[in-house]
Amino acid sequence: MTSPRPWRADLARSLRLFGEFRHEQSDPARFYTALAQDSVEHVSQYHPLHGQLLLDVGGGPGYFREAFTGAGATYVALDSDVGELAGAGDIGERTVLGSGMQLPFASGAVDVCYSSNVLEHVPEPWRMAEEMVRVTRPGGLVFISYTTWWGPWGGHETSPWHYLGGRWARRRYARKHGHEPKNRFGESLFAVTVADGLRWAAEQDRAEVLHLIPRYNPWWSRWLLRVPVVKEVVTWNLVLVLRKK
Repeated sequence: MTSPRPWRADLARSLRLFGEFRHEQSDPARFYTALAQDSVEHVSQYHPLHGQLLLDVGGGPGYFREAFTGAGATYVALDSDVGELAGAGDIGERTVLGSGMQLPFASGAVDVCYSSNVLEHVPEPWRMAEEMVRVTRPGGLVFISYTTWWGPWGGHETSPWHYLGGRWARRRYARKHGHEPKNRFGESLFAVTVADGLRWAAEQDRAEVLHLIPRYNPWWSRWLLRVPVVKEVVTWNLVLVLRKK
């Protein structure tokens, strides 16, 4: 199969997404709807979506459902939290409650296995990645995107204090706001680095690695993934794109 061209994400796209990102806490529907539309374009660079069965691991409130079904995919969402699944008002059809670390699907069951900003929320992220590869059919696409720990948003709502330690940032947030953050370090938020993702991609042998991409950055910044330390700070979000062998 011919290798796809690099995701030609320009600076205007990056600025637009970062502009929407400012509303992630106050208006999550606005941000995630914009991100879903961008994701359809991104995934489509590697794999046609029309008529394909797509599993969204950690689909949450369903912001991505409309975008992917609009592109012609049969969309299935999985999440471990009923509250998250109902966050947009109702739980849609073809919705499954389960763990990303033990996907309740047969091997080779889906054409595209997609996950956005979930890997950093599971205690065994690379077990989840392996599961995503397992349930994808040969020739199918695996698209994994996660927020990197040492990036500016690594601590989520506790950022930028996560640079002083995840547990310290969590305690600081609780003292300041009088309650725990939604994303609790050590329970529902874990430190997953750029180096972790690059290492897993290199060591796994069940899928061809198509691209490793800083998700929100312009396409020409991909070279930064080769620069030690710098790659961890400037990569807000890392995308691993693989094709199942």
